[in-house]
Amino acid sequence: MISMCSEEEIRQMVDDFYAKVRRDEQLGPIFNSRIDDWDHHLVKLTDFWSSLLRGTTRFAGSPMTKHIALPGLSAALFQRWLQLFHETTQTLPNRMMAERADAMAQRIARSLWFGYQTSHRPDVLAEELDLR
Repeated sequence: MISMCSEEEIRQMVDDFYAKVRRDEQLGPIFNSRIDDWDHHLVKLTDFWSSLLRGTTRFAGSPMTKHIALPGLSAALFQRWLQLFHETTQTLPNRMMAERADAMAQRIARSLWFGYQTSHRPDVLAEELDLR
């Protein structure tokens, strides 16, 4: 498999993105109240994105389970996450990586939002995540 990006590019994207998330008025409090060791978490997130963008197998975990456990998430929060992610990828010099990462982020946000709704309100039809 030919790689479209390096581990360093992924690490930089993850670091830059989560620096924005941590400072964000909406997302910062959610993430900062639940993550005690950001250095460890960033390594895990880098492994996650490396598995998606480079096909590595270092990531082990269940993002859906972690997100379902959070109280009070909304479509607006997932949209904000995507907005910050897209702002980050727009600054990446590797455009192939940026486009692939953006597409994967949209799939992830849709999937997590759908799973969150289904888990918290199984009797209500899940709403699509508006990506405009």
